[in-house]
Amino acid sequence: MSLNSPYTDIRALPRTLPLFPLTGAVLLPRGELPLNIFEPRYVSMLDDAIAGERLIGMIQPLPNGNGAAAPPLFQIGCAGKVTRFAETGDGRYLITLTGVIRFRIAEELENGTAYRQSRVDYDGFQADLRPGAGENDVDREAMVAMLRSFAEYSKLEIDWTSIDAAPTETLVNALAMMSPFGANEKQALVEAIDLKTRAETLVALAKLDMAQRDGERQQWH
Repeated sequence: MSLNSPYTDIRALPRTLPLFPLTGAVLLPRGELPLNIFEPRYVSMLDDAIAGERLIGMIQPLPNGNGAAAPPLFQIGCAGKVTRFAETGDGRYLITLTGVIRFRIAEELENGTAYRQSRVDYDGFQADLRPGAGENDVDREAMVAMLRSFAEYSKLEIDWTSIDAAPTETLVNALAMMSPFGANEKQALVEAIDLKTRAETLVALAKLDMAQRDGERQQWH
């Protein structure tokens, strides 16, 4: 299979992935995540990925383990393909990862590399390989109404023309990736079983965030 062809079957995916643990940075199928790679171990990881299948597993560390050299990780992340790549001349790489499919860590490996690697499985995530899967089940009107309320409440500038033009899958996953929530909340968005559940989770998290901020404001008055 060409490296430039989309995956259509989980059997074609590698069973081992390099892991890039990063709090707050989540990737979802067909979402785009720009990254600035500068730590030597991750520069090495990227060199190896570029020489291979160009896939990297984005995953969040658990919130209580950030001080550890190898913090414990959430069990579900998303594999991304390096689709843009630029060298800066000072040892850094600027890349874009495009989300392919979610994975579950089966076993972390000791392969002697500076970066972490894991044996993974994709069971239950086959639908991630189908663009637009589940779009018709999403209550887009309710989600956009929530976004308008949240943007107004948070004084955010939103390009509503782009929002209206975006396919539903793109909109849901982009909002989930950009959302200002904590690691546990963002992980809930990653682990949502389907697009409808992810959209509903986004709406619930935004409502909860606004309610909490209202409560905090009332305490100060």
